[in-house]
Amino acid sequence: MSTVCPTRRKVLVGLGGLAACSVIPVHASQSVIGLRELGFYNIHTREREHGNYWVDGLYQDDTLQNFSHVLRDHRQNLAAPMDNRLYELLYQLNRTLNVSEEFHVISGYRSPKTNQMLASKSHAVATKSYHMRGMAIDISMPDVQLSHLRDAAISLKLGGVGYYPKSGFVHVDTGPVRLW
Repeated sequence: MSTVCPTRRKVLVGLGGLAACSVIPVHASQSVIGLRELGFYNIHTREREHGNYWVDGLYQDDTLQNFSHVLRDHRQNLAAPMDNRLYELLYQLNRTLNVSEEFHVISGYRSPKTNQMLASKSHAVATKSYHMRGMAIDISMPDVQLSHLRDAAISLKLGGVGYYPKSGFVHVDTGPVRLW
């Protein structure tokens, strides 16, 4: 009898452990259920694009391609895939600001040719800009003060934040955390 109880106890403890393990994936899966939406207005081309770029844990290729088109280098008419972390940063920025309005885009992707031309005209343009890798975007939001947009971006600590009040935009990128 004494040998049966420890065995039964081990079985019951083991079953309890299995039951606990079966609960974990249910809770984990809830974190990937939902939608993430963004909207963009390109101030140069006057094009708009809105959409759910993430649905139940999966990036939506069609929406991301549409976003890349609106965020393209309008000078060269060249699009490139943008870093998905940039979309996550922008989504978190909207949440931090408690808004859901579109971002006005001053510059998204930049071809090396466009970046070189801009860098030759301004010391504010980096010669190895994250824009050329689809990792940066220059934005504003008409209903959000530029300083609030900057402060919200800084609070996220998800990458670089540049503040250009005279030009009317904030730069955010998915590179190392830094400020200027």
